[in-house]
Amino acid sequence: MAPRTAGSVTAPGRGGEAAARRGAAIGGSGGSGGSAPRVNTAHVRGLSRYFGGQAVLDQLDLDIAPGEFVALIGRSGSGKSTLLRALAGLDPAVTGELQVDGTAAVAFQEPRLLPWRRVSDNVRLGLRADDTRAIARAALDEVGLTARADAWPLTLSGGEAQRAALARALVREPSLLLLDEPFSALDALTRITMHRLVLRLWAHHQPAVLLVTHDVDEALSLADRVLVLGGGRIAYSGRIDAPRPRDRDDPGLADLRTRLLTELGVALEVNG
Repeated sequence: MAPRTAGSVTAPGRGGEAAARRGAAIGGSGGSGGSAPRVNTAHVRGLSRYFGGQAVLDQLDLDIAPGEFVALIGRSGSGKSTLLRALAGLDPAVTGELQVDGTAAVAFQEPRLLPWRRVSDNVRLGLRADDTRAIARAALDEVGLTARADAWPLTLSGGEAQRAALARALVREPSLLLLDEPFSALDALTRITMHRLVLRLWAHHQPAVLLVTHDVDEALSLADRVLVLGGGRIAYSGRIDAPRPRDRDDPGLADLRTRLLTELGVALEVNG
């Protein structure tokens, strides 16, 4: 698939983010070991988006490597979902350079299942293959919903609906999986189950992942790298090399949690 571009197009490039990298590494170098450069799954340079004359994204730069799990956090209204929609090709009003190597699929905060189609039909909607029904059922089996394949969406629990939305995204074997706060409406126990499921599916399918979340602990639990979006740009990038599953009381994670909260202005509010 040819790279997708947004607004004015410039020559494709490689390399790290142009924004200053001030990230913290935990338990490892995170280096490439001298291997040859790889084409990034997502490559963004100078991405801007205006709403009513106000820049929500302002000359933003970002790279996401193949198979990398990235979490994006930021205050409400900072442009997290705007960036995700741009990467998904859903916002033609963005300007700058945006390239995705392969295809992107999205799971939103709301599952967005069509209520007049059964679960299996929702998963295979728009899929082009010889036997879409068998492919959809295999995807539902992966997320533990085989028994609900013929159910109507309105009969699903919140966790089941999000599992169906994940199956619908992954059935297309995307190179970039975009998750827009898909767990925020779930109860705590269901969220833990979904976290484990997402990590298992990520390990099996190996897409690059961008998870938008308000939950710092969720980001630290799941991601290889945590980004803070502020002022329309990537204000901070912190890499996590700690093995999964992660202990939230790990001193390195605790230090990074404090740094992230400070970047978000939370620590300043607590101390002030």
